Amino acid sequence: MLTKRLIPCLDIDKGRVVKGVSFENIRDAGDPVELAVFYDKSGADELVFLDITASSEDRNTMVEVVRNISEKIFIPFTVGGGIRSITDIQKMLEAGADKVSINTAAIENENLINKSSNFFGSQCIVVAIDFKRTSPDKPLYKNNSINPVLATTENSIWEIYTHGGRNPTGIDAIKWSHYAASMGAGELLVTSMDNDGQKGGYDIDFLNVLSKTIQVPIIASGGAGTLQHLVDAITLGHADAVLAASIFHFGIHSIEEAKMHMGNSGIPIRPIQQQTK
Repeated sequence: MLTKRLIPCLDIDKGRVVKGVSFENIRDAGDPVELAVFYDKSGADELVFLDITASSEDRNTMVEVVRNISEKIFIPFTVGGGIRSITDIQKMLEAGADKVSINTAAIENENLINKSSNFFGSQCIVVAIDFKRTSPDKPLYKNNSINPVLATTENSIWEIYTHGGRNPTGIDAIKWSHYAASMGAGELLVTSMDNDGQKGGYDIDFLNVLSKTIQVPIIASGGAGTLQHLVDAITLGHADAVLAASIFHFGIHSIEEAKMHMGNSGIPIRPIQQQTK
């Protein structure tokens, strides 16, 4: 059985690591380079660096920050936020990122997933998906610019949001996940906006539905508050990796504690001392 991965997430805003609740109420969590080095030495399997305001404010991800981080760590590293083109992806990979995450741009330009996957290889392309549960009391968001096949219906449970979780799309999250995989996404980073920062656990229902019907690796994100939540995302939601921020950034738990708990729960996890890039 393949080992599962434990991935701290570095959300970046104006050059600082931040953390919020359901994508709001942002607070400072530290320096990105210092935290990256700390997690590398602590035994994290990978890191994810997301410039959370790059898409909404129409600015490029901080290439120099990415380069600085990549020169100081030895574990695989994914970068996203403000990635809009093949050129943007190339800049991030040349700056030292192992993988690049695309989100808003993939919705606005469906060909980007396929083109980037063909150009760089699917192993370099992560499609990030921010989703929210639909409400029976809320009318469906109509978006005439999207492929009707991907549109939410009365039976849809989850809807995609873009621009850092600010804009509804009218796109069904499960349908879009399958589409992204078919276009060449190497991994899916799926974040529950409802659960993000709430520390009440991942959206196990979403993970379970998606994992049973898709072949590409799934990174669960949004909601980790306890070590058991990490276990549940894998054992109940069948995720291939778990991403977390608050429980690590603010010292609630360490990487070592998390890996020990996951291993004791029967999850195949890479021992800290054996990790190499």
